[in-house]
Amino acid sequence: MSTLLLLGLGLAAGVLSGLFGIGGGLVVVSALVLVGRWPILQATGTSLGALLLPVGLLGAMEYHRRGLLDIKASALIALGIFLGVWFGAKLAIGTPPATLQRLFAVFLVFMAVRMWIGAGR
Repeated sequence: MSTLLLLGLGLAAGVLSGLFGIGGGLVVVSALVLVGRWPILQATGTSLGALLLPVGLLGAMEYHRRGLLDIKASALIALGIFLGVWFGAKLAIGTPPATLQRLFAVFLVFMAVRMWIGAGR
């Protein structure tokens, strides 16, 4: 993928992350696999590399400024992510790529259906 396309992908993921709290797995991994035709493990690893420390800082600062960020909850979630991502990476690396891509698709469909059904409640 070209530099411009990767920057555009990062911008789209950033906007969606600011809007919905999503970006890495949903946007970046999907785009790298489907558009860039990257192997799922390389897409996942690259997404994790992009999500290191600075990614959410400005968005989190804006939410905090408006009183919409629970620092204690964020710290606990971050700790869970810190430990969980290591475990998830170990599982992913030992899983056949086609199986991993299918599991990811099932997860996305499940979440989409849940969001659709829950809308307006």
